[in-house]
Amino acid sequence: MQPIKHPIDNDSLPPLAIIPAFNEAIAIAEVVTKTLALGLDVVVIDDCSRDDTGTIASQAGAIVLRHPTNLGYACALQTGYLYALRNGYKRLVQLDGDGQHDPNSALDLLRILETGMCDLVIGSRFLGLSGYRVSRLRRMGQYFFGSVLNALTGMNITDPTSGLQAMTSDVLKFYCSHVFPDDFPDANIILLLHRKKFRVIEIPVRMLPSASGSMHSGLYRPIYYVIKMTFSLFMSLLIKLPPTDHHK
Repeated sequence: MQPIKHPIDNDSLPPLAIIPAFNEAIAIAEVVTKTLALGLDVVVIDDCSRDDTGTIASQAGAIVLRHPTNLGYACALQTGYLYALRNGYKRLVQLDGDGQHDPNSALDLLRILETGMCDLVIGSRFLGLSGYRVSRLRRMGQYFFGSVLNALTGMNITDPTSGLQAMTSDVLKFYCSHVFPDDFPDANIILLLHRKKFRVIEIPVRMLPSASGSMHSGLYRPIYYVIKMTFSLFMSLLIKLPPTDHHK
């Protein structure tokens, strides 16, 4: 899918929720139903699931975009971004299809976004709320990359790996550019947003354990993630940014 050059901003549209999903047949219907009940438009990006994720999401009321082959989480997100840009959405929220993200928290992010005090709102599972548990190894990785990010930017981001985010159309356009990571869009994309002087804040949200497990489970994936993210953060300091405009 290719974005059109001059998308039409449509003030009459509700915010759009994009939900990347891969083999999430267990949880996707509930996620879609709860999100639609909030008055949001919903598009599910089925990343070539081997189960009935796409069919179930469509039956629940979502628009479903299906990849013909599995492209990964970041590409699924960008398919949703391109859809939002092409159709003129001015506010966007993203949440996972595994039931980890509470749709009511997504609505909280959008409320903060509507105040105009920021361009991107991140939902943090570690900011002021307790009860969410991750393995010690994963928490160490989150803390390490969060510390590196904060040292480079002067921000105070506690959950750089959170996939629960709300954004303006300006951030959306930036995410549709060539600089969006094609693998893990975490601390690296936040660093790029900082370089473009977008305003990023966090708010506490409620998260639940994933119904399908973490994308970083196993032995080799965490090691690959650490190496790839370290390299990506370094490259994020050097990459030439697109000449996008945004308003503060």
